[in-house]
Formats: sequence, structure tokens, C-alpha cells
Amino acid sequence: VQLQASGGGSVQPGGSLRLSCAASGLTLADYAIGWYRQAPGKEREGVSCLGRNGLTYYGDFVKGRFRISRDNAKNILVLQMNNLKPEDTAVYYCAAAVDHCAFDMDYWGKGTLVTVSS
Repeated sequence: VQLQASGGGSVQPGGSLRLSCAASGLTLADYAIGWYRQAPGKEREGVSCLGRNGLTYYGDFVKGRFRISRDNAKNILVLQMNNLKPEDTAVYYCAAAVDHCAFDMDYWGKGTLVTVSS
């Protein structure tokens, strides 16, 4: 099983980024899948998760700025991030779980760095 996140980079406040997570060895549609992030010196936190039942979850800090989606044909997970703020700076990870969205997922990919700065 391999999850590979990409799409990070440096943007100015108010900008947008689109993160992708390519999966191999598993079919994302069969798992709960989500995005998590860890900022320097801070604990990891959940950003968004798409459950096996189709329900989506977002961290309170998202406040309508991000959108999670899955492309079943390409077997990728996408996080569209708009109106980025400096406090969104972090390494973003994608993860998958057999059962349900949780803080401790079963599979983790390597992260992609997002830097929001003027």
C-alpha cells in the first residue's frame, strides 16, 4: 500500500492550492480517506475526511475554505484549498482507514509541504 501526496508549495495569503493523493495497492473508494496536517512545533490535526458512507468531515478551522473529493477513476484523493492563511502552513498528509475516519488511520503517505506567506 502506498499513498503519495503532492501539490504543496508556497502561496501568498488568500491564494489557493490543490493537493492530490495517489494511491496504489488499495482502492480509495473502499476506505475512509482523509487529510491531516502538522505545523512546526504543533500536534498533528485532522483537516478533512471522507468516510466510507460518503459523509465528509472538516476541521473547525476550515470554515468553508477547503473541499475534499475523490476521483474513483484515477484512484486519487483531492483537497482543494482556497483563501489560504499563514496558519495553514504545515506538512499535509493523506491517510486511509479500513473502517472509519479517525485520528489514527491505518495507512499514511509522505507529506507535502504547504507554506502560506507574504
